[in-house]
Amino acid sequence: MSNKHLILTLLTGLVLCSCGNVTNIAYIQDLNDTFQDSHGELPLVKAQSGDKLSIVINSKDPQLADLFNLPVVAHRIGFAQSSSVNSSQQMSCYTIDGDGYIDFPVLGSVKVLGMTRSQIAEKLKTEMIERDLIKDPVVIVEFGNHFVSVLGEVSRQGRYAFDRDRMSILEALAMAGDLTIYGKRENVKVLREENGTQHIYTIDLTKGMQMLKSPAYYVQQGDIIYVEPNETRALQSTLNGNTVRSTSFWISIGSLLTSVTSVLMVILNSTR
Repeated sequence: MSNKHLILTLLTGLVLCSCGNVTNIAYIQDLNDTFQDSHGELPLVKAQSGDKLSIVINSKDPQLADLFNLPVVAHRIGFAQSSSVNSSQQMSCYTIDGDGYIDFPVLGSVKVLGMTRSQIAEKLKTEMIERDLIKDPVVIVEFGNHFVSVLGEVSRQGRYAFDRDRMSILEALAMAGDLTIYGKRENVKVLREENGTQHIYTIDLTKGMQMLKSPAYYVQQGDIIYVEPNETRALQSTLNGNTVRSTSFWISIGSLLTSVTSVLMVILNSTR
């Protein structure tokens, strides 16, 4: 009976050794339902050199407003011409130059670097009124090329557009279909270029307090989010490149178990 117990113990040990630790996949584990955090003024996306802006001017006098609007995209081949102010999605875009300026109709060069959408709109509106160019302008500003890239252990890696003034890293990950079960939630990297210098921020999704206070909690245009694989994913690869999903891997495991069982049976028979 003791030999049978020995065999059972050895086989159980093999099974347990083949199983990895259960990964803790819960987010924000340190905060409860009553938690409140005051961020003060929340960060908004600001205009940077190279950004594209869609700016539409509306007024009670459409012909006057047209003087401040770029030609519509519908002027391209294959599109019929339409009104220039009805849809910002049809408008051509202004590109912010290296010095932070856009060349705006009638107004000329206008510096918009480091400004939010609402600040740009207010600046253009004020200049048009003060220069007595238009009395009742309604200015609509949209960013045209804001993207965030999500790589690593997520359901759908890719480059995702966003047109909001503010988006959190959790929302960005949600667009990528959330982390896979193999994503390391304690070590999510955010690569960001700031003033010509690359910075890397590390966010622990399991620690809500730390995550909310991170400079990278709200993503910026051009951010790259990388989700590192956990130990379970790393252990799935062997030296010869086989994985737990490959046929050769399971053949190897089956051969190993057969050999171990044969050796144990020989030992058991020899002790009788």
